[in-house]
Amino acid sequence: MTARRQLAVGAVLAAVAGGVIAAARPSSPPLPRRTGTSAGGMEFLVLGDGPRSLLSIPGGPGSDLPEGLMGRLSERELRPFVDAGFTVWAVTRPRHMPPGHTVADMATDHARFVREEMGGTADVVLGQSYGGLVALHLAADHADVVGSVVLVGAAAQVEEWGTEVDARWARLRAEGRDAEAGAVFLEYVLPAPRHARLRRLLGRAVGRLFTGSATPPGDLLVESDAERSFDGYDALGRITAPVLLLAGEEDRFFSLDTVRQTAAGIAGSTLVTYPGRGHVATISSSDVPRDVLGWLERHGAGTRDGRHPEG
Repeated sequence: MTARRQLAVGAVLAAVAGGVIAAARPSSPPLPRRTGTSAGGMEFLVLGDGPRSLLSIPGGPGSDLPEGLMGRLSERELRPFVDAGFTVWAVTRPRHMPPGHTVADMATDHARFVREEMGGTADVVLGQSYGGLVALHLAADHADVVGSVVLVGAAAQVEEWGTEVDARWARLRAEGRDAEAGAVFLEYVLPAPRHARLRRLLGRAVGRLFTGSATPPGDLLVESDAERSFDGYDALGRITAPVLLLAGEEDRFFSLDTVRQTAAGIAGSTLVTYPGRGHVATISSSDVPRDVLGWLERHGAGTRDGRHPEG
C-alpha cells in the first residue's frame, strides 16, 4: 500500500473511531445555539451571536442538521468562525422537494431563507461540496443577499465519476440500506477495486452515520438527479461577489482542471489548492476556517504552510 493510500485508510479509521473519541472529550464551553424551521420548510441551526453572519450550506445528496457525534464534530469545525465574531447559520435544503427541482431552484430557496430569516444578507456564504453548487447559483442569481462566497471542494461541474458514486449512495440511503451506503461512501477516499473488501468491512460502521437522517428518501433522489444535470459554467460570469475556492489537488469529484476553469470564469476570484488531498480530506480540514478567515482579512491574499494560492 502506498503512503498516500495509508493516509487515506488512516483518515477513514479516524473518522469512524478517532472522531468519536475526539468529539466526546470536553472542549471549550458550548456555543450559544438555537434551532428552527423556516416557512419554506428549511431546518436550521444557529451557532453564536456575533455581529456578522455566515450561511453554511452542507454537502449532499441529502442535508441534515448535525446532531450527536456529528453535531459535536460540526461544532468544532465551525467554532473558529463563531470565535471570529460570526453568527453561523447551518441550513438544510427544503424537505419534500418536487421531482425536477434543480440546483438553481435550491439556490432560490436559500435566497428566500436569507431574506426571511437572516435579515436580507449573508455576509459570508460557505458551501461545501454539493452546498458549493448551491452557493455558486446563489451568488450568480441572487447577488443582493450575498456578501462574500467560499466554495470548499466544489466547482462549476461534477466529474462523471462523482455523479455516479453519489447516485448509488443516494439510492441506497433512500432504500434504507445504510451498511451498503456506508461502503459506497468509502469510495470517496478508497476508490480502488482492491479496497472493496475493506469498504464492506467498514461500511456498517460508516453507515450508522446516516441512520436517523431527517432527509426524506425522495429528496435524496431529487438532489442526485439535480447534481447529474448540473452545469454551472453559464452562471460564472454573473457572479460579482468576492469568491474564494479551496480545492484538493487529488479531488476526484472536482478535478483540478475543472476548479481552475471555474476560478478563471469568476472575475477576481482566489483559488487555494491543497497538494495531495482528496475530496473528504479537503472539506474536513482544519485549514479551511483558517484560510477562509485569513482571506476575509486580507481580501484574497495568499496563504502559508505549503498550500498553493493561485489567481
